[in-house]
Amino acid sequence: MTTAHEIDYKIYGDDMQFVEIELDPNESAIAEAGALMFMEPGIQMETIFGDGSSRGEGQGLAGKLFGAGKRLITGESLFMTLFSNLGSGKSHASFAAPYPGKIIPIDLTDYNGKIICQKDAFLVAAKGVSIGIEFNRKLGTGLFGGEGFIMQKLEGDGMAFLHAGGTIIEKILQPGETLRIDTGCLVGMTGGISYDIQFVGGIKTAFFGGEGLFFATVTGPGKVWVQSLPFSRLADRIIAAAPRAGGVHKGEGSLLGGLGNLLDGDNRF
Repeated sequence: MTTAHEIDYKIYGDDMQFVEIELDPNESAIAEAGALMFMEPGIQMETIFGDGSSRGEGQGLAGKLFGAGKRLITGESLFMTLFSNLGSGKSHASFAAPYPGKIIPIDLTDYNGKIICQKDAFLVAAKGVSIGIEFNRKLGTGLFGGEGFIMQKLEGDGMAFLHAGGTIIEKILQPGETLRIDTGCLVGMTGGISYDIQFVGGIKTAFFGGEGLFFATVTGPGKVWVQSLPFSRLADRIIAAAPRAGGVHKGEGSLLGGLGNLLDGDNRF
């Protein structure tokens, strides 16, 4: 028996995508705060503790606080937003990706009801999908994974939508097949994948390699989603290219540096 609400959807755009969700009367979706782009009349917004899944209903305040606490550990807000169609006909709400990349639609019933993903990959899902923490037996995974490496798990039998940066590739791993992925580039994986965080090794590599200190090592069987442009990498480039204190510009890869700014009329030194 399906417990999550059944929602239809359509994804628009190429590199700056948004997903439009169609809600029948009394259907609902949950989303991260700030993900909404626009919505039609008949849809009501409500701030809720945790994920609003059916597992948390009927458990009282303690159950709701537990659900919210799971999100707090991942660094996300205690609250999520519930979008419910209280009208008499179909209505639509659209949710936008926060930075350039792709939206990945996932029907959890296709993956035995469970997907593991990066903590900031979740965008929106049908009400009834549970969002929690994926605990790993190896303590080092959570504490030393680099780039805030904390994994979330999405469980249920409804639709969920992940967002990732740049180009997305799906890798299907056979039993025992292993792949090493930069921790920032790992978006998500199916429940049958085992994973660990491994130190790159070598002082030279660690300090001058430019690829971080850790790899996520994933082993099949299952599917892995990988992104080409983690937001942390994009943010680093933006910060590096931004004007410094006093108006001094970084040379954007040019050996001329400040001299180039003079030549193009920018003489702020």
